[in-house]
Amino acid sequence: MLGLLQSCFRIIVGLMMVGLSFSQAAGFELKPYKDELFAYPLVLEQGQGDAFLRLDYQIQRDLRERDEIPERRVDGRYVSSRPSWYVRERSAVLAGSKRKHIRVGSPDAKTKLLVLYLHGKGGNRKQGNADWTFGGNFNRLKNLMVRNGGVYLSPDVKLESPRGTQEIRELIAQYRELAPNAAVIVACGSMGSQVCYGLASDAGVAGRLSGLFFLGGATDRRLLSSEAYGAGVPIVFGHGSADRVYSWEKQYALFQALVSKTKGYPVRFRLFETGSHGTPIRMINWRDEINWMLGHSLGSR
Repeated sequence: MLGLLQSCFRIIVGLMMVGLSFSQAAGFELKPYKDELFAYPLVLEQGQGDAFLRLDYQIQRDLRERDEIPERRVDGRYVSSRPSWYVRERSAVLAGSKRKHIRVGSPDAKTKLLVLYLHGKGGNRKQGNADWTFGGNFNRLKNLMVRNGGVYLSPDVKLESPRGTQEIRELIAQYRELAPNAAVIVACGSMGSQVCYGLASDAGVAGRLSGLFFLGGATDRRLLSSEAYGAGVPIVFGHGSADRVYSWEKQYALFQALVSKTKGYPVRFRLFETGSHGTPIRMINWRDEINWMLGHSLGSR
């Protein structure tokens, strides 16, 4: 009897801690940082309120004129070196193997937000730490974290879904111990989306996520019956209309299915007109979308 009471007490305490974590995340939002430089271009089409936006991406303006060396070095206005003081390379045993990741910021009980970026095929942990490529957008994300008491992770990950999903699940669990009050958002680029779909279906992690990004990703309709869907986890799709790797139409159909299946489901689609496969990573407005996720995640309901 005493053992049963002790077990019940531990369960209640655990639920209280989860509730505390969610309540502390509620009302938190990222403060402005270079918003005028990273704002979305002109809206060409809008639907489902503002859930769907077709955006006027122009390669001349948004890539060639933005970069000093196209696709290799952005203009210095877009970059700040402040996060470099907080960058650390770490390793962790994940799914039985030692894996490296880059961490920006120091996790502790005061940390309110943990953001992970998962690379695509041919990438590694360094992609999400790149300050000067992708239009400086990763540098902005790193700045948003260090300037708001958040932590950012860019790990190496096996892209085969079962293995990669297990690795990231364990990495998130390790950081939850260090930052128990942090909301967790995962962004997946390209083939890394397979891991995001895996996390969405994982009962051990999906329901506690505060957001998922699919940037130039594959389409998996199992999302419609996933644990993340059942928990109402906010989702943002970003895609280029000229993406030759993954079809934006298929991803848009998944977005439409989510909208149709549950009225008011927290989901957004950002379509960059004429954009290619890497355009969403360059152009996604991290602050706008993350703040929207935090405002629609479980902790804010």
